[in-house]
Amino acid sequence: MRFTGEPPISTLDAAERAIANYSDFDDVGYGRWACVLKETQSVIGFCGLKYLSDLDVVDVGYRFLPQHWGHGLASEACIASLDFGFRTLRLDQIVAFVMPENAASIRVLEKSGMRLDCEYVYDSIATLRYVKRIQDPAAQSAR
Repeated sequence: MRFTGEPPISTLDAAERAIANYSDFDDVGYGRWACVLKETQSVIGFCGLKYLSDLDVVDVGYRFLPQHWGHGLASEACIASLDFGFRTLRLDQIVAFVMPENAASIRVLEKSGMRLDCEYVYDSIATLRYVKRIQDPAAQSAR
């Protein structure tokens, strides 16, 4: 959580409130999904798209429990989320914000085909803005 700018959720009650108040699916029709490890059926984190109304962009984001880092799960989930955004939601671009010192998350974004766009201050935090845009002419003409 040190790379998110968000305080960690420290109690079950706080987690339940956060889930109950998560309105993205009702508001825009999509949001972050729980990620479940197939072998154990346990929730290991989340990944998905979020509409950032203050910037009028769609952001891809993910958080995984530390014991599941380094296994390619974040990259797999990020790629699936980007695919959903472009194929199903028919978005033209998706962004991601990452702190410059978060090398592991930068690798996930790059492995997912996102490219560094610029340095960006978001929520008073210095970040790097990554972007992926629809560039395949066949995909665009199918729209």
